[in-house]
Amino acid sequence: MAVKKPHLKIQCSKCKRINYFTKKSKAVAEKKLEMKKHCKWCKVHTLHKEAKR
Repeated sequence: MAVKKPHLKIQCSKCKRINYFTKKSKAVAEKKLEMKKHCKWCKVHTLHKEAKR
């Protein structure tokens, strides 16, 4: 049986709102995920980080 990937919440580092949901493989799960995404509340591209589960 295949192992399910954990669901993650991606949170804006500027306004702290959760804007995105994604999945990450267990092999990469050592570090917290960070990516630059568009925040619809800030209306700019900001750094989004993995939120607590």
